Amino acid sequence: MESKKWQWLCLVVAHCIGLLAFSFAIESPQYKIQHSWPDIEVRIYKESSWISAPVQGASTPFQNSTESGFHRLYQYIHGANLDSIKFMMTAPVLTNINQTENGTDYYVKFYVPEKYEAAPPLPSPALNLQVEKWRTQCIAVRKFSGFAKDENVHSEFEAFLTSLRKLLAGKSTGLRDKSSFTIAQYNASFHLSGRLNEVWMNVSELEIDGC
Repeated sequence: MESKKWQWLCLVVAHCIGLLAFSFAIESPQYKIQHSWPDIEVRIYKESSWISAPVQGASTPFQNSTESGFHRLYQYIHGANLDSIKFMMTAPVLTNINQTENGTDYYVKFYVPEKYEAAPPLPSPALNLQVEKWRTQCIAVRKFSGFAKDENVHSEFEAFLTSLRKLLAGKSTGLRDKSSFTIAQYNASFHLSGRLNEVWMNVSELEIDGC
């Protein structure tokens, strides 16, 4: 009995240490809030670098595609790059969902720490990763809790569009294209409560003050 109690205590401690490790010193892309409403924000993100894992023409759903792309990114940040550099985890992990005539393309993305922004280490060719350079841009954001799953990412996007259209009445012509959006996830899979996710859309081309 004492042995089982000790094993359980060790598991709890290990879990807490994991949560603390993920909660502190996680680097994220820098932004300022340009507009804030009860259920949506418009942020201006500064220039940044990302590593993207394409999962194209996939018949697999959101969750499997995200896991597939992240597995390759995980190898990259653990040294599978031409400089053998290991990175600390950053947040959020993005999954861009782009619906095409041939299916749905997914792009799972890792934010490159600012230290390496100017010249990110090139990925090992076998991983099929791409370096993306982002210009300063306006991103509209709507938060949601829990886990981002196959069953809810599209409904969360529809809720995002409904809110944004109301706020941009008369200026929302650029929202006709509903084929592409991004899900941002901030928490590790073992983080079961207090989870944070966001729907992102680039609104730099819309008539929004400051963008």
